[in-house]
Amino acid sequence: MAILGQIIKSAITLRNTLSSEVENAQQAQHKQLRLLLESAQHTAFGIYHGFPQLLKEKDIVKAYRQEVPIVDYHQIHDRWWGNQQKYPNVTWPGQPEYFALSSGTTGKKSKRIPVTDEMLKSFRDVGISQALTLDKFDLPAELFEKEVLMLSSSSNLDERDGHKEGEISGINASNLPPWFGGFYRPGPDIAEIDNWDQRVEKIAKEAPSWDIGAIAGIPSWVQMMLQTIIERNNLNNIHDIWPNLSLYLSGGVAFEPYRQSMEQLLGKPITYLDTYLASEGFFAYTARPGTMNMKLAINHGIYYEFIPFDDRGFDETGNLLENPEVLGIEEVEEEVDYALLISTPAGSWRYMIGDTIKFKNLETQEMVISGRTKYFLNVVGSQLSEEKINTAINAVCEELNIEVHEFAVAAMKNEQKEWKHQWIIGLDDQQIGEEKLKVTLDNQLKELNKNYRVARQKALKGIDIRVVTNQQIYDWLESRKKKGGQIKLPKVMKTEMMQDFLDWLPAYDKA
Repeated sequence: MAILGQIIKSAITLRNTLSSEVENAQQAQHKQLRLLLESAQHTAFGIYHGFPQLLKEKDIVKAYRQEVPIVDYHQIHDRWWGNQQKYPNVTWPGQPEYFALSSGTTGKKSKRIPVTDEMLKSFRDVGISQALTLDKFDLPAELFEKEVLMLSSSSNLDERDGHKEGEISGINASNLPPWFGGFYRPGPDIAEIDNWDQRVEKIAKEAPSWDIGAIAGIPSWVQMMLQTIIERNNLNNIHDIWPNLSLYLSGGVAFEPYRQSMEQLLGKPITYLDTYLASEGFFAYTARPGTMNMKLAINHGIYYEFIPFDDRGFDETGNLLENPEVLGIEEVEEEVDYALLISTPAGSWRYMIGDTIKFKNLETQEMVISGRTKYFLNVVGSQLSEEKINTAINAVCEELNIEVHEFAVAAMKNEQKEWKHQWIIGLDDQQIGEEKLKVTLDNQLKELNKNYRVARQKALKGIDIRVVTNQQIYDWLESRKKKGGQIKLPKVMKTEMMQDFLDWLPAYDKA
C-alpha cells in the first residue's frame, strides 16, 4: 500500500477543504493590478505612465486603461524591453536574469520575453495550484510517490549580455525547486542536451530505470518520445516499463487530434489534463474531472483584459481597431472569442499576447484557447479561425477514418492570380486520395462556416492539398532549426512560410 502517497493525497484534500476559493473574480483581479502597479511604480515605465498617481485614483482600472496603451511584442520591445536587456528598472524592478526565446513558429527572428524572479514564482504558484486540484480526480495514491517526466526544451541556456536565454520550458527546468529534484525526470544532465534526437535516445536508454507516474509536454513530441522508448526497449506499450503512469499534462496545441494515437501507446487508460503555458506566463489549467477546459489563474500575479475578437475590437482583416472595446473578467460572456491582454510581474503592460480564448464556464472561470489573432485566415472573407480549422480536420478524420496530427493552411494565389487555400496534411501509412481528402475537407468547412461557404462562391477559387508524412514535417522544422520539445507547427501559415515548405519538399524527396 502506498502509505506516503495516501498521506500526501489526504493532505491535499484537507488543504483544499480548509482553503476558500476566490469568491469574486473582479476583486481578485483588481488586487493583482494594484500589486503590479505598486511594485513597478518607480521603474522607468511606471514613472513615464504615472503609476504613483494611478494608485491614488478611485477607479484604478479606468485610469490604467486611459494612461497605458495596448501594445504588441514589437511595440513594447522596441521602446522598453530592448533597453531592459542592458539597464535595470525599465519595466520591472531590477534586471531580468532570463529572457525566454519564442519558439519562432512564424518563421521570424525569435522574440525575447523578459523572465523575472517574480514571474518564475508565478509559474511555480500556478503549477502548485494545479497540483492541489488533483485530489478531485480518480488518481491512485501511488501516483503521489512517483516520478514526473517533463519533456521540455534544453535547459542548457545561452549566455548573452549578462543574462541567460532559452525557451521558457528550459528556463523553468533550470529553476526547479530543490525538493522536486528527486521526482524530476529526465534529470538535469539529460535536460541540458541540446540536440533533440540525442536527448530522446538518452531518455529511451534510461527509461527502464525510472518509475514515471506523470508526463508533461506538447503532444507531438511526447508521442515521438514514447514511440522511441517503446521501440528501443522492445515493448508492447509504455505501461510495460511504467505501470504507474496515470497522468498526462498536455499543452501548446489542441490535444484531441493526438488522443487516439497516444492511447495506442498505452496499456491502460490514464487521466489527461490541459495547460495554458506560454513564454509570457502560466495562465490556465484543467482543474476538475470531465473536461479539458482550463481554469484561468486569476490570483497568481497576472492581470487580464479581454478584447472581443469581432467588430468591437478588430477590423475585417484581423487588425486591432484604434479604440477597441476592452473588458474585465466581470464583463466577459461565454462562447465569445476574446483577444487576451496581460499585465505581469515580468514587465508586460497591456500586452496583446496574440491568442484568442473563449470562456466555457464563467462560474468556474474556465476557458479554452480558440486560436490566434494573426492565425486567422481571412484574405477573401473566409474568416477561418484556428478553432474552426481544428473542428473541420477532426470531422474529416471521423468521416474518412484517418488520423491527422499535423497540418497547416495558407492563403496563396494560383497561376491565374486567384486566391486559394493551400493545405499541408500529415498522414502516415494511410491510403487516401488527395482529391477525396480535398472534397471532404472543403465540404466540412462550408458546413461549419457560412463565411467560408460564401467566399468559396466568390473570391476563394479552391483549395489544394499536399499530403506528406509527419516525419517530413518534423524534418522541415529541423531544417529550419525548429525541432524540439516546445516547437509547434503553426496551423495557419504566412504565404512565405508555406511556399518555403513546398519548395523544400522536392529536394527532400530526392534525398
